[in-house]
Amino acid sequence: MNSINFYLKREEPLKSCFLAMQNLLLQSDPAVQETVKYGMPCFVFKGKVFCYLWLDKKTNEPYFLMVEGKLLNHPKLETGSRARMKILRLDATKDLPIETINRILQDSLDLYRSGTIKTKN
Repeated sequence: MNSINFYLKREEPLKSCFLAMQNLLLQSDPAVQETVKYGMPCFVFKGKVFCYLWLDKKTNEPYFLMVEGKLLNHPKLETGSRARMKILRLDATKDLPIETINRILQDSLDLYRSGTIKTKN
């Protein structure tokens, strides 16, 4: 499955929400690229995975999954039962919290830019 199929097979409002999430990720840095891993849209920075998009099967809420979430400190990020990753849940029926999303994305990318998380390039 390519990433476009992930988005297009969704019903509204999820489809529009996921496409907006994808757009925010791709605009976050010119080095961010999209691929698919585990059937999920996966976003890579300089060869290193930093974020996935997914849908909570119980609540049907879309979310950003930040791979190095344990290093991010933001009140909207949830750890749940994960040791390393954190998620940012969204409500597809409401306007996206653009400032919050951009802050979390930039904080995450800063871990890679600074060398805290080693990249492949």
